[in-house]
Amino acid sequence: MKRKIVLALTGASGIEYGVRLAEELRRGKRSVLTVIVSDGAREVAGREGVDLKRLGKTLGERDFHAAPASGSALFDAMVVCPCSMKTLSAIANGFSHNLIARAADVALKEGRKLVLVPRETPLNAVHLENMLKLSRLGVVILPACPGFYHKPRDVGGVVDFIVGKVLDSLGFEHDLFAKWGEGK
Repeated sequence: MKRKIVLALTGASGIEYGVRLAEELRRGKRSVLTVIVSDGAREVAGREGVDLKRLGKTLGERDFHAAPASGSALFDAMVVCPCSMKTLSAIANGFSHNLIARAADVALKEGRKLVLVPRETPLNAVHLENMLKLSRLGVVILPACPGFYHKPRDVGGVVDFIVGKVLDSLGFEHDLFAKWGEGK
């Protein structure tokens, strides 16, 4: 059965993580994907040289009439990748000022899986407190901190590690990297 996933990209560096995740979620038609792209993500994508056309059809952050803004839209999970500290703070504090924060609020209030992939360093106490608050609410906080035991050969291998960890948290099988103790 296909699962309905909402994927949001925000204005943190690392837009390739979100674009690559969208490609993997669409691979094999294992999910129905709704993608929301913030204005900040569009700006960062330009600076990082990432072509957002790879995402296909997307919603904008001001599309409040889109399905993910309502609890009646039955999506299974939401991922914010990459997740800016601005968006993480908005979600942690119930400030639904755009479609991304509202869809995350819907995920929380409806008891759906919510995965945030913060991409910031170093972290200050406010960042950490917001992450702790969300973690206590059941949100998966999955920082873009790649491992290297799988011996990535290039940046794509580093990106695939994080994408694979997100897929793991959603319960999707993948072969993007060898698991600890497995050869690839």
